[in-house]
Amino acid sequence: MAKTLKDLLTETKKAEEALPLTPVPAVIENSADKDVSPAKLSRSPIQEKKLENSQLSVESDSLSSDPQPQVAPVSEESPETKTAEKDSEYLKNEGANSSVNSTDSLLFESSNSCEKESSITSDSIPTEMASAKKCTESLENVNAPRLNEMREKPPEKKSAKFQCDDNVSDSVSVAKPGVLKPCPSVGASLENFELWKVEGSPKMRSNGGGSTAESTAMVEEAWERLKKSYVYFKGKPVGTLAAMDPMAEDLNYNQVFVRDFVPSGLACLMQKEPELDIVKNFLLKTLHLQGWEKRIDNFTLGEGVMPASFKILFDQYRGKETLVADFGGSAIGRVAPVDSGFWWIILLRSYNKCTRDHTLAELPEVQKGMKLILNLCLSDGFDTFPTLLCADGCSMIDRRMGIYGYPIEIQSLFYFALRCARQLLKPELGGKELLKRIDKRITALSFHIQKYYWLDFAQLNNIYRYKTEEYSHTAVNKFNVIPESIPDWVFDFMPLRGGYLIGNVSPARMDFRWFLVGNCIAILSSLATPEQATAIMDLIEERWEDLIGEMPLKIVYPALEGHEWRTVTGFDPKNTRWSYHNGGSWPTLLWLLTAACIKTGRPQTAKRAIEQVEQRLSKDGWPEYYDGKAGRYIGKQARKYQTWSISGYLVAKLMIENPANLSLISLEEDKKIAKPRLTRSASF
Repeated sequence: MAKTLKDLLTETKKAEEALPLTPVPAVIENSADKDVSPAKLSRSPIQEKKLENSQLSVESDSLSSDPQPQVAPVSEESPETKTAEKDSEYLKNEGANSSVNSTDSLLFESSNSCEKESSITSDSIPTEMASAKKCTESLENVNAPRLNEMREKPPEKKSAKFQCDDNVSDSVSVAKPGVLKPCPSVGASLENFELWKVEGSPKMRSNGGGSTAESTAMVEEAWERLKKSYVYFKGKPVGTLAAMDPMAEDLNYNQVFVRDFVPSGLACLMQKEPELDIVKNFLLKTLHLQGWEKRIDNFTLGEGVMPASFKILFDQYRGKETLVADFGGSAIGRVAPVDSGFWWIILLRSYNKCTRDHTLAELPEVQKGMKLILNLCLSDGFDTFPTLLCADGCSMIDRRMGIYGYPIEIQSLFYFALRCARQLLKPELGGKELLKRIDKRITALSFHIQKYYWLDFAQLNNIYRYKTEEYSHTAVNKFNVIPESIPDWVFDFMPLRGGYLIGNVSPARMDFRWFLVGNCIAILSSLATPEQATAIMDLIEERWEDLIGEMPLKIVYPALEGHEWRTVTGFDPKNTRWSYHNGGSWPTLLWLLTAACIKTGRPQTAKRAIEQVEQRLSKDGWPEYYDGKAGRYIGKQARKYQTWSISGYLVAKLMIENPANLSLISLEEDKKIAKPRLTRSASF
């Protein structure tokens, strides 16, 4: 029960009469504060707190002549404040204020504890007093027990205060200012692209998104799994397995695919200490396989065809390892891979660019291998277009998906390989004549693709208004495309800002589908003009939900459905809508998008895609592809721990960390490629 004011005054008066007069303690006599008086000692904790806050300093009330350190007064000249001033200008004022506030709070808590021991709290004192004099007397009397305790146990109070000051000092010295640095991918040009590193974080890598720790762990896991996929032939690494899923049947996923190894080889070349041996051995072994006789049934393939894949078997009778190559005879559609030779030349140029050593490229065997590949593509025939005629299933899309004719993926790779070979071929031994043919084909091919494959809002409107059955060289509708054949989805898909290279152009047929590989390779090889490259990136950003979704990236958009799917794919159970090659999402394509983004000056777009990949790819077991319109579900037949899903992520990270790596897989625009003059036919 709370005591009344009358009871309180009576008790304190009796306590005062019982106490003998005590001289002023030595603490006061030796204090540096000349204004200290016994009246000051009798102030209440509330009064002391108000006084301290008003002066912004802590007055020493317990100093003695004892040489042992007593109370370290906290003020602007305190050692803690001086330490903070040395550490940083930013903490000059904040350090002093924080130390004062911390000491104030600690002293106030100490005063409260003393009041609790005296069993009289500030709450027990009524707030309404009859007069100011009575209030002062009561407050002085309340503090009498506290003074007795101070006299009886001064060392404890000194040590407590000394400990408090130590805590304040530690808290100030630990605090250090952090300098915020800008994100390298936002608003930065390629010339000024710089990797910012966080101070105090060893081996910190700039990453595409997510927390740095999770991203670093994911990169380390990717490198570990990539190295486990190495395939050795006679003790030397010669490639990487397509996948290492322990829960699925091997089929042909236990082989080394040429196109699959490209991102793995690039990852080996782009790291700080490049692994050159595996890339060199791969190039030489596949070149060796090119020279084999290639027969499917009773038909012999061209001499320059490169294998789609190879595997290593152990010959028990001979007691040694042997190579077994597949040139398309074991493929689903029994189609030879057109893209393998192009990827081989592109990777050879990347190796040459990384090592700056022309020895490998100048080997007679390597020069011959390039010539054989190019002779297959540049041979005379019945073609009226500079594009390359291909069968369905001859590229990454190795099943029936309606890409027969002149698919953009093959044309972009063809152009890229021609320009790489232009840098690697020597004019000796017939090379000079081949170089002339390459120059002519490059010029004609770039004009054809840029003019007839390009589609934006304006061009779509022109095609929509095409007239048909036009004859002579003045025809606008040169391929006699029927406007009614334009699918409805294109009109909604095409934004006002942006454009892309359509999938295929042939007589009376335009495939308006979006193919990511062809468009990204066109940017990297400079087949697309700078304006077209910018428009392609605009389209990706405008249609992010459709082309990227929740898991990058759509290999083709949109998916074939219903009657169209039945007629084009032949009821293919693996290429159902939004699955596999029919609108599936392939994480390995991340490296192509990243390279295209960096080249067009939009690394922030690549970073956004990397962030999405890092959220799930490792947790899902590095699957081959994802299903669904948004790429939300792991593919129904997708192999896990797919090697090029792993290496594609690594290459994307390596290019974001060091944009200089882009030079290994990119070519600048060649100003020497002049636009051809259109002349009237001699037979007209």
